Amino acid sequence: MTTSKSFSAESEISTTELISVSRAVADLRRGEMILIRSDNTAIAAIATEPLSDHGLARLRAIAINADDIALILPRVRARALGHEDASNGFCALQPANPGQIDGTTFGIWANPLLDMVAAPSASWRQTEAGEDAAIRLAKLARLLPAIVTVPVDAARVAEFAAAENLLLLEAGIINGYEDAAAGSLRQVSDARVPLENAENTRVVAFRPADGGQEHIAIIIDEPAADEPVLVRLHSECFTGDLIGSLRCDCGPQLRGAIAEISAGGKGGIVLYLRQEGRGIGLVNKLRAYALQDRGFDTLDANEELGFDADERVYRPAAEMLRQLGYSTVRILTNNPEKMRGLENWGVSIRERVPHKFPSNGHNAFYLKTKKDRAGHLF
Repeated sequence: MTTSKSFSAESEISTTELISVSRAVADLRRGEMILIRSDNTAIAAIATEPLSDHGLARLRAIAINADDIALILPRVRARALGHEDASNGFCALQPANPGQIDGTTFGIWANPLLDMVAAPSASWRQTEAGEDAAIRLAKLARLLPAIVTVPVDAARVAEFAAAENLLLLEAGIINGYEDAAAGSLRQVSDARVPLENAENTRVVAFRPADGGQEHIAIIIDEPAADEPVLVRLHSECFTGDLIGSLRCDCGPQLRGAIAEISAGGKGGIVLYLRQEGRGIGLVNKLRAYALQDRGFDTLDANEELGFDADERVYRPAAEMLRQLGYSTVRILTNNPEKMRGLENWGVSIRERVPHKFPSNGHNAFYLKTKKDRAGHLF
């Protein structure tokens, strides 16, 4: 599970730097090359998922040595490709015949949903700081966390960026993006929205300074700021919330939280966080479902794709509560990690209120995994 970060002062990452990371995310999703600098080294990187042969040719052309091309892979995929010492989070595969590998082959090597005919002939090494930052960027882009990289001349990397109209990012800026974006959240709209089980409801939207995805506060009735407020942290779930998927319990949890808060008579807040699939995004969640149909549980499926079992962060929730004027909460949850996440960002937890619903048959194994492996308190 992802470890929550401790409460700290406002990030030193500027709005301009936040916007640069946001632009890099969009470029990466389009198959564009990104330049990343770390200390005295620099790399060019393209995500494997949208990688084309044209993009690969551009990558090789900018390299100090095109034979040093590397595919950065999660350890579970590295093991599947024959790397026995894949103990670190990610590994770098360097093909024995680098000039003969095309974009499709890199994509096949990277995708755990595709079967391999034979393990590639390659050497392996540990990743470097710039490559780890490139993987972080792929995760932010909600792409498969697999990247093709080449080393570039650090002394000329700014020149390359200007000549090729490419983004140049510092590794530290990428790694600090999520916390800084959460710290930059600001209210952008507030409207009355009567709900089926809670007619006296306001919906408040929060947007980060880089213009990224909005998080939503659903404020039911008029919760007092001088008392612990009843709060539910709910991660976006298109399949469960919107189309009624039976693979999870998200839909019943969302509607149940709204009904319970309304029935309590003192009001409360549902924080609707844009962290689909425990932070891996909708497309990757659907890939995880495909892996679950092959026998993986909900946690192992995420890790098989190269993500942590849980990629969510909780600073956005803490920041929204702070701006709404609430510092002490009663939290509707079965997940101790949510409690630790809020506390680590300065929110006081007065009480945990259980929030469980019976299995529908389809989600029995999912609920058992959450209890047995993720420590949920059912």
